[in-house]
Amino acid sequence: MATVRPFRAYRPPQAQAARVASPPYDVISTAEARVLAAGGLHSFLRVSRPEIDLPEGTDEHDDAVYARGAQNLADLIARGELAQDPEPHLYLYAQRMGDHRQIGVVGCAAVAEYEQDVIKKHEKTRPDKEDDRTRHIEELGAHDEPVFLTYRADAGIDRAVAEALQSPPIYDFTTADGVEHKLWVLGRAATADLEERFQAVPTLYVADGHHRSAAAARVHRKLRGDGGEHDVFLAVVFPHDQMNIMPYNRVVRDLAGRSAEALLAALGERLDLAPASDGAAATPAEPRTFGLYLGGRWYTARVRPGSFDAKDPVASLDCSICQDQILGPVFGVSDPRRDKHVDFVGGIRGVAELERRVDSGAFTMAIHLYPTQIDELFAVSDAGLLMPPKSTWFEPKLRSGLFIHTF
Repeated sequence: MATVRPFRAYRPPQAQAARVASPPYDVISTAEARVLAAGGLHSFLRVSRPEIDLPEGTDEHDDAVYARGAQNLADLIARGELAQDPEPHLYLYAQRMGDHRQIGVVGCAAVAEYEQDVIKKHEKTRPDKEDDRTRHIEELGAHDEPVFLTYRADAGIDRAVAEALQSPPIYDFTTADGVEHKLWVLGRAATADLEERFQAVPTLYVADGHHRSAAAARVHRKLRGDGGEHDVFLAVVFPHDQMNIMPYNRVVRDLAGRSAEALLAALGERLDLAPASDGAAATPAEPRTFGLYLGGRWYTARVRPGSFDAKDPVASLDCSICQDQILGPVFGVSDPRRDKHVDFVGGIRGVAELERRVDSGAFTMAIHLYPTQIDELFAVSDAGLLMPPKSTWFEPKLRSGLFIHTF
């Protein structure tokens, strides 16, 4: 049984929605946030990235940053740029990016189900990031950015969602990146129907937002017993057949200073290499294939049969093979979570960003991966295992500031 509970969202007036909505905190830097929020007090980045209102160079984990985020949220409410719905609802949030469309149910998931593994995870959280989100949520007294959950698609839920979409959305706007965003506020009957239907869903899965969900659980444990709303956390829940997973690519620096020829020789001992005409030709079209960019050229690398455990749901992931056959043995990266000589590049940034990182001299080689598939995510989660860090990149990203859950 899965809980997707209605709540009284704080959300912007219809005319303000596009101005308030912002990218999630963890996909842009502080510098990028300053540019995006420049010239307006309405942007939700002033809540999710409050260091932009403090002097440049301020540590984003300084006490003043968390306090400023809470103040900025209070200011948005005081100015009427966020107002609370008078009664609890479930909401529908639809996004379109090119030919891809996804429609999620916005509600609150249960911390107890997260702790009992009814909501399954696939990623190990970093203590520093979990600490940051815990402090942020606690200071706000709110879950300001939703956790992205998924579930095995259910025909009854699909029909209920399709019926609810027949009414006009309350929000309908397109952001600068070309993504279309729509939001529906469901009435009492539709809310009750969907809430009941989700109770028949056996399992939810964290797709994106492991640190936010872990932090919500920590805040709940700290405040347990006071009767507050912290026993749930904000989520948008999408069916698995609408998931759009892009690769999470790697760039790595060779500390040994080897030439491109020497590195190719080392890689060729483990993988089958062939030159590629460009990044498009090297982009993997199937699993167990990598595009490698070094020395100003692209190469296709194929994994040799029998070189990995095909029955192990973690070891058989392309991101695991990348670690086990490239990053570890060739570049000496033993802990990609902490090693500063490897970095991760979301697939949305494209081939050009991989080339730029290497051509700039900051990194020696880029690795273009084949994207993790949703069935692989389910297999790892159902086995109670964890994926390597940065295994999935979901697009489009959920905009922040369209709905906030307070406790």
